[in-house]
Amino acid sequence: MYKYISEAWNNPDDSYVKELMQKRAPLWRKESVIERIDKPTRIDRARSLGYKAKKGYVVVRTRVRRGGRRKSRFTAGRKPKRMGVKKITPKKSIQRIAEERVSRHYPNLEVLNSYWVWEDGKFQFYEVILVDPHHPVIKNDPKINWICQSNKKGRVFRGLTSEGKKNRGLSGRGKGKEKVR
Repeated sequence: MYKYISEAWNNPDDSYVKELMQKRAPLWRKESVIERIDKPTRIDRARSLGYKAKKGYVVVRTRVRRGGRRKSRFTAGRKPKRMGVKKITPKKSIQRIAEERVSRHYPNLEVLNSYWVWEDGKFQFYEVILVDPHHPVIKNDPKINWICQSNKKGRVFRGLTSEGKKNRGLSGRGKGKEKVR
């Protein structure tokens, strides 16, 4: 079953996903920016990133504005090249910004991972998987209790989620890795 769900989400234009999301996206835009949800929209992706349907796990949908940084033009005189208005982009990805905002909203939970859900002309929607490190179910689960043992908080701010590692160049793709022949 998960195989068919992931195939549909990998090609949303060719499957039922596009029609479904065109109905859901207008409703999501009217909701608050950070919205706690009962279950993941993409169950296959959530489970591959560590989500389990049990107590201690929380899924939150968030939306982030698309595009680079919008900077206002200076009123005082400057050369156009010194204005610094165009092509100003953040060093962090939009997905990482979404994770950090959710983490600030839920300070007692740790961000496990996140994944893309949808985007339109103005927003990108992500679902963030959070874990409660103080919950007894999480403490007793040997596969996830590593998150309870760390005395440092804020995995997302230290770039330890998948997206954070990708932004820091630790994903194993691109520069920095030699090809073994």
